[in-house]
Amino acid sequence: MHLLSTASTSQRIESLDLLRGAVMVLMVLDHVRDYAFAGTFHVSATDLTQVSPAVFLTRWVTHFCAPTFVLLAGASAGLQASRGTPRPELARFLLTRGLWLVFLELTVVRLGIRFDLHYGQGLAYLQVIWAIGVSMMLLAGGVYLPRGVLGVLGAAMVLGHNALDGFGVATGPVIPGAAGNAATTLGAAAWTLLHVRGSIALFGAEGTKVVVAYPLIPWVGVMALGYLLGGVYTWEAARRRRFLWRLGAGLTLGFLVLRASNLYGDPSAWTPQASAVTTALAFLNTTKYPPSLLYLLMTCGPALMALAALEAPGAKNAFTAGLVTLGRVPMLFYLLQWYVAHLLALGAGLAFGRPVGYLIANFGGGAAGTGAGFGLAATYGLWLCAIAILFPLCRAFAQVKQRRRDLAWLRYL
Repeated sequence: MHLLSTASTSQRIESLDLLRGAVMVLMVLDHVRDYAFAGTFHVSATDLTQVSPAVFLTRWVTHFCAPTFVLLAGASAGLQASRGTPRPELARFLLTRGLWLVFLELTVVRLGIRFDLHYGQGLAYLQVIWAIGVSMMLLAGGVYLPRGVLGVLGAAMVLGHNALDGFGVATGPVIPGAAGNAATTLGAAAWTLLHVRGSIALFGAEGTKVVVAYPLIPWVGVMALGYLLGGVYTWEAARRRRFLWRLGAGLTLGFLVLRASNLYGDPSAWTPQASAVTTALAFLNTTKYPPSLLYLLMTCGPALMALAALEAPGAKNAFTAGLVTLGRVPMLFYLLQWYVAHLLALGAGLAFGRPVGYLIANFGGGAAGTGAGFGLAATYGLWLCAIAILFPLCRAFAQVKQRRRDLAWLRYL
């Protein structure tokens, strides 16, 4: 992603922007659901004992977003390297952009998610932008490695990290005042940042809690492999499409075989359910936090096949052109969509007399109360409203970026 992209407007690959734009639109659906849908305020949207197949699939389809973002972020950097950008220049950009993304995660993104000005319920919520930012900073060093070494390191993280499931680190000095379910030692805190979804309580104060939703492993590896993928965009088009299709099909087949075997790749095995539909959904219900090997195979495989398909001449029409426009300004889109989704849920709640207190200084509907939120049809309607609001804003900004290529700072938005 251009949170995420280093390519200039004149050199952009439309299929990359198109796929990026498509998953960004799906991402908004997930966030509108977080705020507005009553059916998952107190349960997981992928808990098949609690939600309908329609609710499950509404959540599941958005699983494609984060892996695609990270993969394309690496591909954009790899494309620049393949086109001859000097390594010091590319490394400097990746380092500064990564720092910028982490800053945005801790400030603009956090405010949009929680509407909490005083940081009373947590210092930081480390989500996908943090993971992308830190991965970029590490890739700034990785661009100096031989491509084979970088590939081995990236593949080892993606393929092998589930072998670490259940492994904990509790050594090191105790964090002053830390208690409860949060990491209490420096070793446990480091492991939480790397591989375990959890929290770190600093100095025993609720307002200094750091919630780690996106541990860095294996996202760092996904970006490294995406960086290597960027090189294929210097190949002849037919050869590139064949490679992307075969690689994507191979990853998808790997998911099907490994998932069916229940041998490795996800901490939660699937089991037959009461019906064929729920059994199929259980098969697809892989682990996102942190993303298991099967989760990544399930999402990155189809994403690569989509990249091949999106290069076909028939893929270009007015609708896909709109997605390309969004895909060219993903940083602005990402920042705005939190505020738009949050405000739409708040406005709809006020308009229809529903409780809205849970939408202030909170994320989602964990404390929504009786009568809050809306049904699935209304949630989809709010999603379409969000896209209708976001598109003209992003189109206008894309036009500014195209006109003002002399303004280097625009690359950071």
